[in-house]
Amino acid sequence: MFGAQPQAGGVNPNKDVQIQTPLADSVSSLSFSPRANLLVATCWDNNVYCWDIQPNGSANPKASTNHAQPPLCSAWNGDGTGVFTGGCDKMVKLWNLATNQSQQVAAHDAPVRHCAFIPELNMLVTGSWDKTLRYWDMRQAQPAFTYTLSDRLYALDVKHPLLVAGTADRQLFVFNLQNPQQPYKTVQSPLKWQTRVVSCFPDKTGYLIGSIEGRVAVHHVEDSVGQQKNFTFKCHREGADIYSVNAITFHPQFGTFVTAGSDGTYNFWDKDSKQRLKAMQKCAYGSEPAPIPCGAFNSDGSIYAYSVSYDWSRGFSAYSPQQMPPCILLHATQESEVKARAKATPTGRK
Repeated sequence: MFGAQPQAGGVNPNKDVQIQTPLADSVSSLSFSPRANLLVATCWDNNVYCWDIQPNGSANPKASTNHAQPPLCSAWNGDGTGVFTGGCDKMVKLWNLATNQSQQVAAHDAPVRHCAFIPELNMLVTGSWDKTLRYWDMRQAQPAFTYTLSDRLYALDVKHPLLVAGTADRQLFVFNLQNPQQPYKTVQSPLKWQTRVVSCFPDKTGYLIGSIEGRVAVHHVEDSVGQQKNFTFKCHREGADIYSVNAITFHPQFGTFVTAGSDGTYNFWDKDSKQRLKAMQKCAYGSEPAPIPCGAFNSDGSIYAYSVSYDWSRGFSAYSPQQMPPCILLHATQESEVKARAKATPTGRK
């Protein structure tokens, strides 16, 4: 699967397959369908794109839609027939891929930063810079209920019954969705700098936190477990240069995970053995790192899709569209990269 492509000016040093559709601006989110190899990307040019990924790695454009302002997040519904997209226009739409029609299904008082569909509850949860989490039953125009956070929502992940929300003031709200009206607990991030991403363990016993300081925390829900198993590690750093951890995604089969950062690299890790499984080559725009703002596995973990595009961390003045072309790349994962390795046995012991 997937024929290698030649290196493209440093953007594709790992010789992954590049989606050929031209993109006008940076990519804000990537999401794979739970039922097929359909990939959706939301972009800062106000558009949402969908491709059908073929076994040979080629990406056939399937459909596109748009928002009035840049979309920031995307999430598929349970049966893979539609995609929720939300963003700076303060609303979330449900895009029906069969009809190519969209309808508004949720709204906030400020940009929507994250959304997630919860099949077990048949509900959509949305988080916004208006400092609220809102849960939506698609049969109702108003939210089923709203929870007010301490600050703007910056990060969100759900693996039922665990939901974790991270806010601008470094608070982490941990919910048991059997009682979603109130957090199970609220804790301050163990990382000292701004929360960028959270990702729930597949077994729902804890979550990972990534920050702008090039560090990841492994954190468990229950304090009794965390006292022994919580730890942090550095990543996405190069000498004295420290870069943001932008995306953390667990492999759907093996429970290992991949981090992607503003240093232009994505790396595979195993938290249980506390080791990096594979470090990939750095994507670059000339002599500068080419940031990776988001990534996603397909349903069986055989493909890791990631975007290479400017991440706005250095402001508008540092953005050069001609020298920083955005693109989306598809990596065919190897078992050696994503399968946990046996822990080493000390010499002389069986």
